[in-house]
Amino acid sequence: MKSKREVIKYWLTGSKEDFDSAEILYKNKKYHHALFFCHLSIEKMLKAIIVKSTKTAPPLIHDLVRLAERAGVPVNELQKNELAEITTFSIEARYDDYKLSFRKKAKKQFSLKYLDKTKEMLQWLSKHV
Repeated sequence: MKSKREVIKYWLTGSKEDFDSAEILYKNKKYHHALFFCHLSIEKMLKAIIVKSTKTAPPLIHDLVRLAERAGVPVNELQKNELAEITTFSIEARYDDYKLSFRKKAKKQFSLKYLDKTKEMLQWLSKHV
């Protein structure tokens, strides 16, 4: 059985690796994939915070707003809206019926905006781990 510290480290390592992947994908013009990894990186950071704050396994959900609530992280309305938008990247990048419209939306500037927002959120969330 892993210690709480090991589980938190697992989630934090995954979060960092996923954000690194998002940056690589963005540089290689794989914008919709980059946004998917932005979602994953925030999700894993929130799951690390949940383990730390609740001493329990994080729920098997992908909704970033719900995860932030479960983590006890105070979010303002702007952050809540950004988390809700980033949550859609998980669904839209994953399922074929959403992929085409998502690819049209996930252009260079849109993706850069959310890559930057993800970086800001990760820095902010890291203060809660």
